[in-house]
Amino acid sequence: MKSDLIILIAHYNNPKGLEDSILSINEPFNVDLIIVDDGSTIKFEENHINSLYTNGKIFFEYLNENSGVGVAANKGFEKIQKLNYLLIGRLDCGDLCYENKYKKQLKYLNDNPKVKLLGTWARFVDEKGNFLHNLKLPIKSSIIKKKMYLNSMFCNPTVVFYADILKKTGYYPYKYRHASQDYAFFFNAVKHFKCENYPEVLIDYIVDPNSISTTKRKLQVKNRIKVVLEHFYFGVYPIYGLIRGYILLLFPRRITTLFKKLLKK
Repeated sequence: MKSDLIILIAHYNNPKGLEDSILSINEPFNVDLIIVDDGSTIKFEENHINSLYTNGKIFFEYLNENSGVGVAANKGFEKIQKLNYLLIGRLDCGDLCYENKYKKQLKYLNDNPKVKLLGTWARFVDEKGNFLHNLKLPIKSSIIKKKMYLNSMFCNPTVVFYADILKKTGYYPYKYRHASQDYAFFFNAVKHFKCENYPEVLIDYIVDPNSISTTKRKLQVKNRIKVVLEHFYFGVYPIYGLIRGYILLLFPRRITTLFKKLLKK
């Protein structure tokens, strides 16, 4: 039986993380998966993955070379649209879903039909599973639309959205494929649709020291500034967002982190 929900996972050189993520999906209904390999040199075995996951179907797609998570995810979106799924979820290798995560999100979407994209709160942990902090993002669409100019208001691997919004938002913009592709996508989503966050921590998000936000920080900040400019209007949040972006660009992370800590005191 075909599920209404399919989870898109982009994989690159992390078979163990992939296994951990799919084994964390614990729902009372079938959840199908599409795994897109981004030109990995450390491969997973399809037969092994199929034997591990028994809660739905799995589709596999492969890129010939490493092209970035945005390109890999777009490959998945293309396949999903051909398969005619109602809902799409995102998950990153290594991140862990809590029990009934998708059940809660699907119920909320069913009860709130105007909401077309729904994220959740997240628990941030290091690679050893040590707690770092909880990310509790704004819940309501009206606040999210304003604060998107400051930072992404969605934790990417938590979101579930209706597949048909892709007709309006498009996929992850190719020009941001190396950094901030999810930020650009979410900006397009909140511009056209009501998007919210479910007020509960429903995922463990693994903070990777080799992530784009660390290794390509300047490019990420530059791209975020470009995204803000694309959606700019003269208002408090867009102006503040640009100022914030240029400050982040000018100063190294250790300085901006110290500044944030001082503001919290």
